[in-house]
Amino acid sequence: MYRLAICDDNQTDAAYLQTLLKRWAASAGTALNIESFPSAEAFLFRYEEDRSFDLLLLDIEMGQMSGVDLARKIRQENRLVQIVFITGYMEYISEGYDVEALHYLIKPVTEEKLRTVLERAVQRLDSREKALCLSMSGTVMRIPLREIHYLEVRRNYVTVCGQEAWTVKKTLNELEKELDGSFFRTDRSHIVNLHFVRKITRTQVILKDGGELPLSRKFYEEINRAMIHYF
Repeated sequence: MYRLAICDDNQTDAAYLQTLLKRWAASAGTALNIESFPSAEAFLFRYEEDRSFDLLLLDIEMGQMSGVDLARKIRQENRLVQIVFITGYMEYISEGYDVEALHYLIKPVTEEKLRTVLERAVQRLDSREKALCLSMSGTVMRIPLREIHYLEVRRNYVTVCGQEAWTVKKTLNELEKELDGSFFRTDRSHIVNLHFVRKITRTQVILKDGGELPLSRKFYEEINRAMIHYF
């Protein structure tokens, strides 16, 4: 069972979207619990009572609080919920990077495009609790993949960097096998979590916290394609 919220001040659009969602759920054999809200404020009122939503489908152009403003507020304390924006204007797409939106759907939403987005969302939801288990000094540390910014190898040791840093005597290749598709190798010594990438240049990957990782020229095109697929 996945919990979805539709937030759209146009009742006709919301009803149409709900019909498509139910049709997809029936064909995919997936159970959905869908709630609709006419405004960002109405959703927040509900969210204060129950925060167990898995996927938010947010219209961007709404009343006093836009879908982007709502997403920013949600992201202050929830990094796991999947967010999909729905809009009639391409100009808003760049704003999704700051709130880690899964995708944009341009109105009118088609069943085929919605199906593709839902399949990606479910895949992420099913893998969101994956973790890297590190054995250090007789203690096993379980590091959720979503908390890892990048991995760096130095000689025979790999440092796993996030809010903290953990160093283990392993090869980068060994640890790479335990990662998921959100990680990308930038050169022989580094693997980055695309979730934390702010900008890509020809020679560097710039992280959201300002950190910089070297980028091998042969990986430049590939990492750009990976970013497009990831988002």
